[in-house]
Amino acid sequence: MNQEEQGASVGDYGFLMFLTLLNVMNFVDRQLLASFANWIVPDLGLTNTEFGLLTGLIFIFFYSVAGVFMGVLADRVNRTRLIAAGLALWSALTALSGMAKGFVSLAIPRLFIGVGESIMTPTAMSLLADRFPSSRLGFASGVYYMGVPIGVAASLFVVAYLEPLLGWRGCFYALGGVGLVLAAIMFFMKETPRKHETEALAKKEAEKADQSGEALTEIDRPSVKEMLATLVQAFRSSPALLMTVLGGVAFHFVLGAATFEQLWFVQERGFDRTEIAELSGWLAFAGGIAGNLFGGIGGDWFLRKTGMGRPMFLFWIMLILTPISLYYRVVDPTSLLFLFGIFVGYFQLGCFYGPTFATVQELVPPQIRGTLVAFYILSLNFFGLGLGVTGGGIVVDWMIAEGIAEPYTVTLLAFTALSLIAIPLFYFAGRRFERDREALYASMA
Repeated sequence: MNQEEQGASVGDYGFLMFLTLLNVMNFVDRQLLASFANWIVPDLGLTNTEFGLLTGLIFIFFYSVAGVFMGVLADRVNRTRLIAAGLALWSALTALSGMAKGFVSLAIPRLFIGVGESIMTPTAMSLLADRFPSSRLGFASGVYYMGVPIGVAASLFVVAYLEPLLGWRGCFYALGGVGLVLAAIMFFMKETPRKHETEALAKKEAEKADQSGEALTEIDRPSVKEMLATLVQAFRSSPALLMTVLGGVAFHFVLGAATFEQLWFVQERGFDRTEIAELSGWLAFAGGIAGNLFGGIGGDWFLRKTGMGRPMFLFWIMLILTPISLYYRVVDPTSLLFLFGIFVGYFQLGCFYGPTFATVQELVPPQIRGTLVAFYILSLNFFGLGLGVTGGGIVVDWMIAEGIAEPYTVTLLAFTALSLIAIPLFYFAGRRFERDREALYASMA
């Protein structure tokens, strides 16, 4: 029975839910700094540039670079225990961040939180690819990436509902403790057999039995050098893979700049910091979940019906929704269109993850899926988010110094426009997808 016929079991869906919970924790811890911007920035006396560095380059550099090595590890070691180690590390450092007294004492744990969190997604994506058939991989990726909007929303709920009780430092301590408990649970979960190794081993056992009546018990894994060489070759031979990665990077420009949204809401749109955290949290929760389901299920459906790749599905989504994302930055903040604009932003973000992560995994050999996902995350974060959040902070401080009105609004509009580069990239990636996937299958055969 082949991979498409096997489907996924109830246990596979349960495992998907637990990985999604861990991804929620991942993004809650990552987003806490941005969600608490209106508390932490004045309390620690940070400039916009320093805040941009803390949420951008300082975190992203280690997160992205370490992620490539963690992706390689995910293709070679026990993946459930690797995730447990990463979760324990970033949870302990989240608690330590609550003790910060200034820029430096917050920057140091932020550096190493990135190392721990870099383990999560490459390893989880590798596990899901071994548990779900290709026809359901977009759905599985979309569900897993519900962790992004739910995590963002949950971090805002922490601000709205727990900060009055615990203070921002107490919230960091509490979330670190919850993460350590989940890490202990993950440590005792069993590793998932790697499908390509199981199938290759079965084939070799059959061949060996035919020749000598002896069975094989293990299969050789490629070296790190061989895996990286295979990754380079995959980019050379698949324009669809390269354009999907570049499109994802461009899409993340505005996500980086959006780190300053909570400051924008309060300083330029007149909201109370606690009230807007609660309101935007609920909009993030509803829009993000709807977007992840629509992106995961819709991307799979679009691929089956049209034969064009899931990036083409994202092309149409961005083409339709981006004008709303631009317009809501300048409308009256008391209008329903303003609230709808917040919802649309999180919906569009949710639509992104399932289609792109399914696409990049289907365009590389299975032996390097974890490595490829790690490289993709490096690209999204280091170049996309890194440019958006670090560049955004510098631009905002420059505009304030120059006396330019509404510097946050102008910055968010500029980076939204910059992210439109993703539209043609997703279009051409969608057109090339089927051709490149067939070429990959032919080369593997």
